[in-house]
Amino acid sequence: MVINDIKKICVIGAGNMGHQIALCTALAGYQVSCTDISQEMLNKAEDFTRTYLPERVAKGKMQQDQADQALINLRFTQNLEEAAEDADYVIEAAVEIMDIKRKLFAELDRIAPPHAILATNSSFIVSSKIADATQRPDKVCNMHFFNPALVMKLVEVVQGPHTSLETAQITLDLCAKLGKIGVLLKKEIYGFLVNRILSALHQEALFLADMGIASPEEIDLAVTNALGHPMGPFRLMDFTGIDLSYYIGMERYRETRDPKDKPSPIIIEKFAKGEYGKKTKKGFYSYE
Repeated sequence: MVINDIKKICVIGAGNMGHQIALCTALAGYQVSCTDISQEMLNKAEDFTRTYLPERVAKGKMQQDQADQALINLRFTQNLEEAAEDADYVIEAAVEIMDIKRKLFAELDRIAPPHAILATNSSFIVSSKIADATQRPDKVCNMHFFNPALVMKLVEVVQGPHTSLETAQITLDLCAKLGKIGVLLKKEIYGFLVNRILSALHQEALFLADMGIASPEEIDLAVTNALGHPMGPFRLMDFTGIDLSYYIGMERYRETRDPKDKPSPIIIEKFAKGEYGKKTKKGFYSYE
């Protein structure tokens, strides 16, 4: 199989990452099915699409015919079988919980055509922990987009020991078709490239806040004004989701049993309160 054989794409998950990945692929000319177990999430994703495209046209960032075609290309459905049964490429963007991903990939392996590549958008879970849930481990890889997926150019493609050269190359070629910059990791490593670097900064920022040395707002001010980052670590966690930070930390702790891998106390507190960031209107900052 080569990149030109990819005609239909299925995106699993209509959350913040999933629906933007789906729209990105639809804008690139692919037939796309975006599916989620939550009809509410699907409704929100469709509302976003029908708002985003006219805004881009009004600002002169997109031609009307391109927006119209994207709407034709993209459909939303709660039916996983309907979404994946004729897909050439599947991108999973579900919650960062191992058991859920493994069950999902086993189901996708049953539903999707034998030639279909199954990629996970996971930002930390390497695909070798999922691939053996399928009968096609050579067609399983990480394809990690960054938030917001419609804007961020970089995509990390991780070639696990099970991933074929063909799968890795098609995934890199797909990145190019989507107007993204794909970087290939030839070996699996926890956190990949960007998040390993970012995690070191976030861990230190969380430690400083947990110790009461400075507030999240003050730490963000220091990082943006002294280091030149466009967004401080706490503001960024609000945008990516504090619940995501919690789930990633807990998955890592379950794997290592090392207390230092547990989520930070301030992350646990926010998670317990349901203050996940921008998506819930409150996190380290208020978004009312």
